[in-house]
Amino acid sequence: MKKRVSILLPAYNEEASFGLLERSMEKVLENNPNYEWEFLLVNDGSRDNTLQQMIRLHQMDPKHYSYVDLSRNYGKEVAMLAGFDFVTGDATIIMDSDMQHPIDVIPEMLKWWEAGYDDVYAQRKTSKETCFKRRSSQIYYRVLQSLTRIPIQKDTGDFRLLDRSCVEALRKMRESERNTKGMYSWIGFKKKGIWYEQKERMAGETKWSFWSLLNLAVNGIMSYTVAPLRLASILGFVVSLMAFLYLVYIIIKTIVIGEPVQGFPTIMITVLLLGGLILLSLGIIGEYLGKIFNETKGRPVYFINSYNGERKAENKE
Repeated sequence: MKKRVSILLPAYNEEASFGLLERSMEKVLENNPNYEWEFLLVNDGSRDNTLQQMIRLHQMDPKHYSYVDLSRNYGKEVAMLAGFDFVTGDATIIMDSDMQHPIDVIPEMLKWWEAGYDDVYAQRKTSKETCFKRRSSQIYYRVLQSLTRIPIQKDTGDFRLLDRSCVEALRKMRESERNTKGMYSWIGFKKKGIWYEQKERMAGETKWSFWSLLNLAVNGIMSYTVAPLRLASILGFVVSLMAFLYLVYIIIKTIVIGEPVQGFPTIMITVLLLGGLILLSLGIIGEYLGKIFNETKGRPVYFINSYNGERKAENKE
């Protein structure tokens, strides 16, 4: 009996990429006939004709194409969770719907999966991103690795093959503010890295702005470590110690030497320094409190309009 493999394709305003996506999935079917294939498309609240393209593919080939239509735009992280909830394969391959992830590495992923690996993740040899984006990404992963005991995979994204056991583990993690890249490491399982060349985007535009990437980075750090809180405590202790030593210095200088205390400049520098550190500490605490606030509401992570056109499909909790 053939094993079933799902390809999970989240999409947001990717109407222009569907011609290439369709041709790529046809090649997957042709080049890998020893497996049953499912192509699960997740519409993340697109404002163009992305949903219509998904419906067209499903109607044309319902055996291979399925789609989930989310009720609004939740972001890629939640769209992937919706995909995990609905995939039916023994293994799931996550790919970008703009087809920057090459299908040529799929046979190698399947080979290592058959060899017993649960998470076969793809590492970029080169990137089409700007120098600033590459360097900032490298620095971010180094910082994150230094702050957590969880081994973080470098130069990797969501392009990977996950065994059903990994998918089931990720389904149980229902955080609303998700950082799936860290979750892959957190759940463990047997992992294997392979290399690939990232392709140029052939159609459409990237949906990741600087601020969305920054938000993802901050969310990642605060999801897997309390180091920022510890840093705020250390800064508070160091500044308090410095203030005490400075106070002793002022007292000795005034009593022994008799030099008058410099008023306005000293006060302003001290107030500004302490005020800045207090605001920084409050900001760090506020970020963690905000995450706690969002998670304790207990709301479902997402709602769907339909699954393969069936509006009565139940929303996952």
